[in-house]
Amino acid sequence: MRDPDSTPAVEEAAVVFEQLRPRLVGVAYGLLGTLAEAEDAVQEAWIRLQRSDLEAIRDVPGWLVTTTSRIALDVLRSARYRREAYVGPWLPEPVETAPDPADSVSLADSLSWAMLVVLETLSPAERAAFVLHDVFGLSFDEVGRALGRAPAACRKLASRAREHVEARQPRFDVDPEVHREVVAAFGRATASGDIEGLVGLLDPDAVLTSDGGGVARALPRPIHGAREIAEFLAGIGVSRSGLTMQPSAVNGSPAVLVFEQRRLSSVLALGIRGGRITTIDAIRNPHKFHGLRSLTADR
Repeated sequence: MRDPDSTPAVEEAAVVFEQLRPRLVGVAYGLLGTLAEAEDAVQEAWIRLQRSDLEAIRDVPGWLVTTTSRIALDVLRSARYRREAYVGPWLPEPVETAPDPADSVSLADSLSWAMLVVLETLSPAERAAFVLHDVFGLSFDEVGRALGRAPAACRKLASRAREHVEARQPRFDVDPEVHREVVAAFGRATASGDIEGLVGLLDPDAVLTSDGGGVARALPRPIHGAREIAEFLAGIGVSRSGLTMQPSAVNGSPAVLVFEQRRLSSVLALGIRGGRITTIDAIRNPHKFHGLRSLTADR
């Protein structure tokens, strides 16, 4: 049934919005690192569009991208203060990109897990300029409108951000066959408590970071070193009954989903280089599971 308050202009805008929604969510997610907040930002942009003079908006897609970016940037600025009070390390919210990337957030593969982690170290303005220009291809004129800055200033922000990302983003293996083999072996060794097997899979300088947000049990600080990480993971595998591991991928990167009594308890995003695991980011905060399809273990 047609909405009595609907007009041709609103109906046309609704069609544009639905077509553009995946890209808008991708933009907001790239700025915020959390899917739930990204979806809220996109919904707020739609509400603002409905309240606007649609006849005066000449470029509805551009208006939506700009408005969504501004809303997300406002949220990001306030989120930085919230994250300073966050319990333990803060990691982005993972988006599952396997087995069917078509079901994922738009361009989630472009926002790799390693990139998202590095983006957390940028200022809000640098992050916005980089994500909008380098990841989503907006011109600096468009970035300037979203940030309320001159295009030249946005160019400098993106350049600084790019240098920072290139310097700090680790280089990982991209061979999917290597990923499958390492992930499978890692899952078996962890579930069985095989310390030596884990040591053989881990880079000597590997780092494990855990995010529980005060909601789930997690490490207060990262663990460094293959032996230390292996002993910690093996202890979990031996001490917890009903623990199962399921290979997956988050943000285009290899991952393991950990289930306890068939309920998802952790997402382990793995960084693999030279066939060895160099980083393990363990997301245990259940409030960050919005981007995952597998909340219960496969039978």
